[in-house]
Amino acid sequence: METIQPLLEAAQRSSVSLRQLPDAQRQELLRALAQHLQDAAPAIMAANQLDLDKMPDDDPKKDRLLLNSARIRGLAASLQDIARLPDPANQLVSERHLDNGLLVQKKTVPLGVVGVIYESRPNVTVDVAALCIRSGNVCVLRGGSDAFHTNTILTNIIREELRRFSVNPDVVQLLPTDRAFVSELLTAVKYIDIIIPRGSQQLIDFVRAHSKVPVIETGAGVCHTYVERTANLEQAVAIVTNAKVSRPSVCNALDTVLVDEAVAKDFLPLLASSLSKYDVGVYADPLAYVLLQSAGYPHLQAAAPEDFGREFLSLQCSIKVVPGLDAALEHIREHSSKHSEAIISRDPIMSERFLHEVDAAAVYVNASTRFTDGGVFGLGAEIGISTQKLHARGPFALEKLVTEKWFVYGAGQVRE
Repeated sequence: METIQPLLEAAQRSSVSLRQLPDAQRQELLRALAQHLQDAAPAIMAANQLDLDKMPDDDPKKDRLLLNSARIRGLAASLQDIARLPDPANQLVSERHLDNGLLVQKKTVPLGVVGVIYESRPNVTVDVAALCIRSGNVCVLRGGSDAFHTNTILTNIIREELRRFSVNPDVVQLLPTDRAFVSELLTAVKYIDIIIPRGSQQLIDFVRAHSKVPVIETGAGVCHTYVERTANLEQAVAIVTNAKVSRPSVCNALDTVLVDEAVAKDFLPLLASSLSKYDVGVYADPLAYVLLQSAGYPHLQAAAPEDFGREFLSLQCSIKVVPGLDAALEHIREHSSKHSEAIISRDPIMSERFLHEVDAAAVYVNASTRFTDGGVFGLGAEIGISTQKLHARGPFALEKLVTEKWFVYGAGQVRE
């Protein structure tokens, strides 16, 4: 294949087929797809194993690549959730009758053709396709070569269900993984309405720098948890541990722990006892290093400057002792990717300052950053977590896959 233009043209043409499908039929299609995924679980896992076999065991992306039976059931459940959500398109936003007799309405409409570039996450194939089908959008998917076999079988299943419901299957397109086609996708302003990169900061930066199509970023997550001096320390240990170890390869996992110096001597030995059960590698600033070393923590290294502001995506984190809230806020301002940030505190004034002064898509008091997720927030599923401020911020899900359109009804009026 020398060009992907025929695929892009086919995607654009297919939009009419999907928008003509009644809302109830779109819901039924997603329910049928959920059942199809579960029925095809053995074949999906076999294809996924072909991809897993190519990736080294120590690659942090391997967990993201894995599709086991539990995760396939989770994908099916998310499809059921999306089917239950209201259609975000065709909603009346405003209506007014002008003095000249014109009826002016503003309604939500699908974005159009959505291009998504992603890495090592085959679940994105299903999530994006389902969200776009539900909202009346066409999706053009460019997954990474790491997940080639998995993405291929998932796309084939989706397109099979589209055909069964008499929808043009080109509303879901999987592009070749050849990198030469990425530039063509990013400059296809005639066919693509929006580009969404989901993956590493390097991928996001590349797309932002080279795309002529408007971009909605789903950013990398450099997530902090600040243990303030009034914190319940046992609660803080549980929250920090969960944020780091429950699924370390995802963007809402904790990367840096900030500890108030007033509680560092008491808190860090408790945290050491918890993290050591999971063999978490810790990069500690000088004071944290001394306290953790005294506690006998076995997986300890002195932190370098680049260990702060680093997205680890593995069982590693950095720890820094700070003199108070102001220092914690300054550290987060300097190093945050504006994804998810948390404070553990029993002081409502400190907590409110943190909530209002931290610039991030999601901010937490006394809870794990791992909750930043479209499904958890009741959105069914997500395309990613947007860290920018235009159009969408936070979990970028069904409700944001629309734009606005003006409908004007007249009876022969002309402008004087």
